[in-house]
Amino acid sequence: MLDLRIIDGTGTERRAIVDDQSGLVVSVNTSPPIGVQKNKIFRGYLTSSAGATDMRVNGSVTNVDFSISASNTADRYITQLSFIIADAGASLNTFGNLAALTNGCFLYYNRLGEIVTIHNALKSNWDFVRLCSGQPAFGATTNAFIASNVFGLSEGVIPVLDLTKMLPPYGIKLDQSSTQTITLTVRDNCTGVDQFDCIAYGFDRLAE
Repeated sequence: MLDLRIIDGTGTERRAIVDDQSGLVVSVNTSPPIGVQKNKIFRGYLTSSAGATDMRVNGSVTNVDFSISASNTADRYITQLSFIIADAGASLNTFGNLAALTNGCFLYYNRLGEIVTIHNALKSNWDFVRLCSGQPAFGATTNAFIASNVFGLSEGVIPVLDLTKMLPPYGIKLDQSSTQTITLTVRDNCTGVDQFDCIAYGFDRLAE
């Protein structure tokens, strides 16, 4: 058995302590590290191959992908996806104010060539709200989760998917210069709603 010790390298000879449960005793330093901040805020829409952010497309014959891609300069971590589906008279059991979708939207991410499904058939406003665990929660009874005037005078749902609860603590990582993406595939005709898009939030972890 080797007797190994972790000692402060600055000459103080302070040693790390192991408790009676074989756990290393550590404490969080409340001061930020000195030097260049290596994380940079990221915000971007899921976009089509043509760069469009408006997901009101007809994907019933030819499916349309909207994605966030990896960065060429940093590892990218996506922590939240913010959806909006707005339409006059929207209710939870419809898509906007249209009938619930037939095929539904497919939400997934690409991990080293593997397709990881987050939801395979988002068909109604409620499907999006439920995926996001009812967050943000507001309203009551018939108005629960439905916000007023989110697009002109149209009501809508505005659920936010917290990916750090699915993959703690940093959400979904898109490796630098990789083909990894987070993608929502529209597989129905969604042109009839007033607004439908998604914004991704997170940060880029810079090397320098």
